[in-house]
Amino acid sequence: MATALQEFLITLKEKLNITDVIASYVSLERRGGNYWACCPFHHEKTPSFSINEADQYYHCFGCGESGDVIKFVREMENIDFMDAVKMLSERAGLQMPQTGFDNQKTVELKRKRDTLLKIMNDCAHFYLDNLNSGKAEEHINYILKRKIPSNIVRTFGLGASLNFHELPKFLLSKGYSKQDIIDSGAVNEADGRLTDAQGGRLVFPVINAMDEVVAFGGRILKKTDFAKYKNTKETILFNKSKTLYNINLLKKLRKTQTIKEVIMVEGYMDTISLYQAGFKNVVASMGTSLTQEQARLIKRYADTVLISYDGDGAGQKANMRGLEILKGEGVNVKVVPLPDGLDPDDVIKQRGEEGYKKCLGSAMPLIDYKLNVLGRGFDLTKTEDKRKYATEALNIVRTVESAAEQDILLKQLRDTTGITYEYLSRELTSKPQTVKTVKDEVKRKDDSTKIEKASRFVIACYLFGAKYAEGDATKIPFCNEVHEIIANYIKSKYLLEERIQPAELFEFFEEDGKENAELNFIFDLNDGNKLAGEVNEKYFNDCVRQLKINRINSQIDVLKAGAQKENEISKKLSIASEIQKLLKQKEKIKSGE
Repeated sequence: MATALQEFLITLKEKLNITDVIASYVSLERRGGNYWACCPFHHEKTPSFSINEADQYYHCFGCGESGDVIKFVREMENIDFMDAVKMLSERAGLQMPQTGFDNQKTVELKRKRDTLLKIMNDCAHFYLDNLNSGKAEEHINYILKRKIPSNIVRTFGLGASLNFHELPKFLLSKGYSKQDIIDSGAVNEADGRLTDAQGGRLVFPVINAMDEVVAFGGRILKKTDFAKYKNTKETILFNKSKTLYNINLLKKLRKTQTIKEVIMVEGYMDTISLYQAGFKNVVASMGTSLTQEQARLIKRYADTVLISYDGDGAGQKANMRGLEILKGEGVNVKVVPLPDGLDPDDVIKQRGEEGYKKCLGSAMPLIDYKLNVLGRGFDLTKTEDKRKYATEALNIVRTVESAAEQDILLKQLRDTTGITYEYLSRELTSKPQTVKTVKDEVKRKDDSTKIEKASRFVIACYLFGAKYAEGDATKIPFCNEVHEIIANYIKSKYLLEERIQPAELFEFFEEDGKENAELNFIFDLNDGNKLAGEVNEKYFNDCVRQLKINRINSQIDVLKAGAQKENEISKKLSIASEIQKLLKQKEKIKSGE
């Protein structure tokens, strides 16, 4: 009997169209009976991501990712199962059931997460009340010094921690357990004492795309040996490498207008300063090097990213790493050059909105920025430095795929160094490419044996309704447990006289398990005419024979092993007789009888 949650999920999926949901994240193109797109989970130029609207699932024939509407939202929003269900429920206008969670582990995880979210929300209000209490003079003075107006303070939910001890007392008085407030990250424990993790700091709530407070950042107000900025620790709510500051407001902005490009900065104040100046399409990596997860997250909002880190040497190195990661995710990425020693907040304060717009207007593509940074390491007034620069610059030019773009860069290099175009061109082609370029296609490793691939093909024919795949699939001796599970699913649908819906299989296996990886390989076979026609029918029959012979060979091996251990002649003869029967069956199968 289905649980309340299972019944709700069925209703939810019936209410939603996976094509409409995916179309809100990526651009789709109708081709044949399916919709296609460039895969949002790996970089590619030729669309291999397919949405089967009839059966309500997606599959990428490049990287192998597949799933239903819930899994898609989970992956795109970087949220857990229940949050994806909640998000889709709001989209569908359905009320989630309060009970019906399948197992105790799920119940406890949901309870824990809900409790931590309540704690973080109460902390945010606690800090906000502190800021407005009349006791936060230092915090208010800092806000005034940085010229942050009251409406921006409210928009970002800025708050104040007055000391190290009041927050733990407040949370315990609310009835939260000691362990939960520690697990939230808002409170630390040392030598048995509980302290505010942001004690004495100006507090910046970190809010995710679901509008939930998941962490806090804090800015010290006095000169001290402590770090100027500090984030609360990572928890089940907060993973710094998968979070971007201001992503919640960026998501709201996307609902009101098309976002052509996103500005990426390093920290809280840079974000707030740009937002205040009218650049609302801004997010921050919170002082860490840009990660692949953050790159994928930002790609959901725009195809072009302008990295605007500090204008010092460290900022330039961070730019380079971020550029490579973003490029690897297929993002059109540029670098915003800032005056040496200045960060975006400084530019806004000193030169205003127009001054920062000029910086944006000078944003450089990856190759130009690399050559620009490389050139700073040489004295190009000296002949020897020009030659060394040209040699290293050619290594960068070699990474460009377009011959036309290479030609333009060679001419620029000629003008910079005074070395002839002909010489540079010869040098460019004389050496192999030394820097790896981004690959458009993803090659998945498949170590399956011939018999495993035969088993996979047969179950795919049954699952996707090949006309020649008739009879009871459970009678086929599959060599993989996943294939057996699918065969039993197919039989159950047949007995209930219901239509086979491949998308239902995503509920059978763990998302990160090897079983789900095998399911992805099976979905690869449902591509165009891979299962249609006489050739495939012949291959299907050959595969079935191979599976039957494989089963018999396994039985013979078991009998032979038993015979070697047996001492009684009569039993040895009996085993030999069984082996002979199996060998005759094997010959009949081979001959097609």
